[in-house]
Amino acid sequence: MSASTNLIDIQVPDIGDFDEVSVIEVLVKAGDTVKPEQSLITVESDKASMEIPSSHGGVVKEVKVKLGDMVKQGSVVLTLEAPGAAASAPDEALKPAPAQSPPAQAAPEKIALAANTSVPALAAASFNGAVDLDCDLLVLGAGPGGYSAAFRAADLGLKVVLVERYASLGGVCLNVGCIPSKALLHVAAVMDEVSHMASLGIEFGAPSVDIDKLRGHKDKVVGKLTGGLAAMAKMRKVTTVRGIGAFVGANHLEVEETSGTAQEKTGKKQVIAFKNCIIAAGSQAVHLPFMPDDPRVVDSTGALGLQSIPKRMLILGGGIIGLEMGTVYSTLGARLDVVEMLDGLMQGADRDLVKVWQKMNAPRFDNIMLKTKTVGAKATPAGIEVTFESAEAGGTAPPPQTYDLVLQAVGRTPNGKKIGAEKAGVSVTDRGFINVDIQMRTNVPHIFAIGDIIGQPMLAHKAVHEAHVAAEVIAGELQGNKELASAAFNARVIPSVAYTDPEVAWVGLTEDQAKVQGIKVKKGRFPWNASGRAIANGRDEGFTKLLFDDSPEAHGHGKILGGGMVGTPCRRHDWRGGAGHRDGRRRDGHWQDDSPASDAGREHRHGGGGGARQLHGFAAGAQVIVGYRNKPGATQAGLFLGRKKKLQPTVE
Repeated sequence: MSASTNLIDIQVPDIGDFDEVSVIEVLVKAGDTVKPEQSLITVESDKASMEIPSSHGGVVKEVKVKLGDMVKQGSVVLTLEAPGAAASAPDEALKPAPAQSPPAQAAPEKIALAANTSVPALAAASFNGAVDLDCDLLVLGAGPGGYSAAFRAADLGLKVVLVERYASLGGVCLNVGCIPSKALLHVAAVMDEVSHMASLGIEFGAPSVDIDKLRGHKDKVVGKLTGGLAAMAKMRKVTTVRGIGAFVGANHLEVEETSGTAQEKTGKKQVIAFKNCIIAAGSQAVHLPFMPDDPRVVDSTGALGLQSIPKRMLILGGGIIGLEMGTVYSTLGARLDVVEMLDGLMQGADRDLVKVWQKMNAPRFDNIMLKTKTVGAKATPAGIEVTFESAEAGGTAPPPQTYDLVLQAVGRTPNGKKIGAEKAGVSVTDRGFINVDIQMRTNVPHIFAIGDIIGQPMLAHKAVHEAHVAAEVIAGELQGNKELASAAFNARVIPSVAYTDPEVAWVGLTEDQAKVQGIKVKKGRFPWNASGRAIANGRDEGFTKLLFDDSPEAHGHGKILGGGMVGTPCRRHDWRGGAGHRDGRRRDGHWQDDSPASDAGREHRHGGGGGARQLHGFAAGAQVIVGYRNKPGATQAGLFLGRKKKLQPTVE
């Protein structure tokens, strides 16, 4: 090898909560020339498919992984020959954000960038055309993050424009995600509860399902909440503009008008000038390239359309989204198969929690195909014929199967590449994510980003907290309010909940993570078969556990590091010790509830009234995003788990 080249091992970076993830796509081969930030492989986790980019440009000498391989942090993806590269460290632009909180000193008007000080600013396009609207703040995307940012900014006195491509506000969560799925899951829970009553001596006739009425109920729930959002926007004098937005300059966005229930373009365009912008453009479901274009192949949005009840249904991916939808369809009469490349369902949760769920749900499934990948599918008159392959060498694959409905639930990808961000000078990774600092600021100081588009986890309650931070920083800087301008987001733990039956919830450190990280913990476990309420309900299969720091430094009095719960319903059980305080942030002398998981909490944010509320239930109370405070340097309370890093490559 010549002196002007270096061989670099590109490794899998920190992948957050997951010990191992599966390689579902290899994007390069030996001999290929790659650029910095070009994607090398795609890996699959519980919540999303993630692409791992190269930190250097050069020629691929050897690819070290193949489809179906299990990889983890530190696994070598490939060896790269990089002319003149420094092999000792990754590019500065790719370094993950530091884990420390902001400094405790009095905050200046702008907090120094924590993540993007080294991100190169792109040359923004110049726009000199006519302007139709102008505003202090433009928010691109009206999901939970987008509308929360718009409403908070309007409450702080800013002139706000909210751009949304669909007919109603609320984004994926309200329209085709969290809310409609909960409406259907409630129906399924009632049907299952009724069937259990037979063993108690109370029998009902077999249910008769009117699919059109059920779909109408779901649509009514969505309509009530989205209608509430429209009213709240009007009350706050937030201008809503419908259409597909794309930047045409650093301070201008062009909106191509859409109409109807989808995204039909009318041809009309308008340009909005802004002083500041918050990008809340979200994500979209991953579609596997080999799946046929057929109405019997759906993503989560299609599944929520509830067009019919299949006899046989295949769920691609064993994550929360697929299992929740499987619960609904199974209760309505479908027989389920699920295929997962990893060695267990609901990755991210401890196996003891999932074991209880799997035992209770075994009757729903004909086949649970673990360590198995889907390699082909074709549409036939009888259904969708799917071909499988073992994910491990020498393994046995199940024979091809034919299904009436196939649900693709293998994760989501961000929309960063679809908004013309480069024309505003905003840096977007090869995977479509936008890097931000602890104030949600991009590499362009007056443009912020929140929600799915800035990285994992892709959860609505995380986006809401980020939205409030960004809105307050912008208002503080425009109005000269140093207290608002010092707002920051430094999440230590962000809980997860699966609204299956039984429900599964966890927060903070898991036992699996503790083992991998070498953290010594002590476990406290309470079985629900010792709970009078659970026994009376006939649902005592669950348990609650807490993990305590058992390191020598703790001297037997370690703080809570994490916890988990499985059972039905988790949300009715108290969880106040875990977070150490009520959910939300202190404002105007009281605590405001921003909990995402309880139905009441969702309805409050999606169109209900204000005021503080007492928190009840693990799924509600534990949804606090611990570590967030309005002022940098403020004392952090409750659970502690280090700041999750961005998914970035490392080299040796």
